[in-house]
Amino acid sequence: MSEDFVNKIKDLSPQELKENFLNSYSGNFTEEENKKIGEAIDYLFLITKDVYRKTGIPYYLHPLSVAQITAEAKLDYITVISCLFHNIMNLDEKYIDEIEKRFGGEVSNICRGTAKITGLKINSSTNAQADSIRKMLFAMVDDIRVILVKLADRLDRMRNLKSVTPDAQKAVAKEVIDIWCPLASRLGMSDVKSEMEDLSLKYSNPEAFQQIKSIVSQKQQERSEYLSSAVKKIYSSTEKMGLHVNITSRAKHFYSIYQKMKKRNKEAGELYDLLALRIICNEVSECYTLIGVVHQLWHPMEGRFKDYIAMPKANGYQSLHTTVICEGKPLEIQIRTAQMHDVAEHGVASHWLYKKGTNKDKVQIEDLSIINQLRTLRDRDLSDEVFFSELKDELLGDSIYVFTPKGDVKELPQGANAIDFAYAIHSGVGEKVVGAKADGKIIPLTTPLKNTQIIEILTNPQAHPTQMQLKAVKTAKARQKIHSWLAENDPTFIDKNYVEKREAQIAANTLHSKLVAQTKAKEKKNKDFSLQYTGKVKVEGESNYVVTFAQCCKPKPGDLITGYMSHNRGIVIHCADCLTFLRIPNLENRKVSVDWEKKDSEKKD
Repeated sequence: MSEDFVNKIKDLSPQELKENFLNSYSGNFTEEENKKIGEAIDYLFLITKDVYRKTGIPYYLHPLSVAQITAEAKLDYITVISCLFHNIMNLDEKYIDEIEKRFGGEVSNICRGTAKITGLKINSSTNAQADSIRKMLFAMVDDIRVILVKLADRLDRMRNLKSVTPDAQKAVAKEVIDIWCPLASRLGMSDVKSEMEDLSLKYSNPEAFQQIKSIVSQKQQERSEYLSSAVKKIYSSTEKMGLHVNITSRAKHFYSIYQKMKKRNKEAGELYDLLALRIICNEVSECYTLIGVVHQLWHPMEGRFKDYIAMPKANGYQSLHTTVICEGKPLEIQIRTAQMHDVAEHGVASHWLYKKGTNKDKVQIEDLSIINQLRTLRDRDLSDEVFFSELKDELLGDSIYVFTPKGDVKELPQGANAIDFAYAIHSGVGEKVVGAKADGKIIPLTTPLKNTQIIEILTNPQAHPTQMQLKAVKTAKARQKIHSWLAENDPTFIDKNYVEKREAQIAANTLHSKLVAQTKAKEKKNKDFSLQYTGKVKVEGESNYVVTFAQCCKPKPGDLITGYMSHNRGIVIHCADCLTFLRIPNLENRKVSVDWEKKDSEKKD
């Protein structure tokens, strides 16, 4: 519901608003469901009739607008009713129990989930952090309809963002671009995503928005004739083949053009592929027939054909894409079936398109493209509860997402505890941790953390890492930092794993060195001891190396020797059977071939 539309309807009576809503969307629901929605609208008016926003607009217009967005998307009546009360707990929590009595537990649970998300402090300074927040949002809800309701809420907020300050506009626009648009994309809701992106651009970069808007509106009549001509040619060809298709034309949405401008480093006026056609047909086989028709009409641009039917996108999107040269200009064409179009426009929302009451054929979960991309389901008849739970598990993987008191999100592995969390914040915090709070309550440091908890770390400047902490942590960073501190500062510290590993390494080096010594001994038997040496050592056949003779075995010219690369003494030379040499760490990788240099007289012979 746009701001202009709000101005038109804000003076309508509640009864008129209710009738307008039901008349517009009654065809999407059964008679009983329409009755429930009407009762929910009446109850919304009853409890908010005297509540107004700072702008003077009645409070109930926003939830009614959010409900309209989900009704337009043909979501189920539970979602629509939940939209009417999605922020009621922010107004007064006392209403939620009555809502549960009147409209059921599903509605109240969605409202509670939405309120929980609304209460979050969302800070996303990096792409990685934004991705963690998006995953965390899935982690904190049991019903994915909470996300769908919140997407509709954000869209309506963006439509009515003009009334807040420029700084607030940019902050909301950034949150929508970072968090909510990618979520809409992940769920395949391209219509919601595109509108939110355009509105975000309008407030985050108004100059670019107005420039693109001006370019797109220029020569509108010329563009219209150009697209109309292309559409007629396609219809003419398909009619001859007996194909029944529906073709729509459009200019690309503003944010898409803006991204192209940045990627190609060009002004909007320098971009030509701003126009697109979409062809909707009935069968998959017709999609491939139509791509042949299009390529016969116009020459395709090299590298611009994409088959998302055979290889769908991760969010379930399927379509054929091609760009052709039509009358000297690039024209993008998308070809898909009606069912693919439903998934492309509504994504997960299309799960409700064929619910009982709108169509006798209920959609099967395994037919939804997004689910096929996430995983192959073993069971064909899944309840919504199982459907949402499995979808959430696939999106989250094996991570949990918890908050700092400032609202920053930290991603940790399953089973991680407050010590891991402290080191994730900073090594200095981890070293001084003595306690922790989860959602304001003291918890043991070794208790596994749960999704969406707000974790506060308690520190003491006298504290330090302990061997108990080393055993308890799950993250590599925490383990490495604690181990380093203990090895340097705790004389009682014995790392059994490290000792076992070191002994195994020494044993391996010893065995290798024994074999080398045996080989050298055989060589020594055959050596001519009358040979004289210069006292210098050759390394890999070269003599221009800095070498140091080990004081443990003090090798002399003629002894069987071996060497290794040290960190600050060049090549260190040992006798081949030296026990100290056998205990050198990482010997295999540091060892070099060495031998005594012979005198010139001997070399000449």
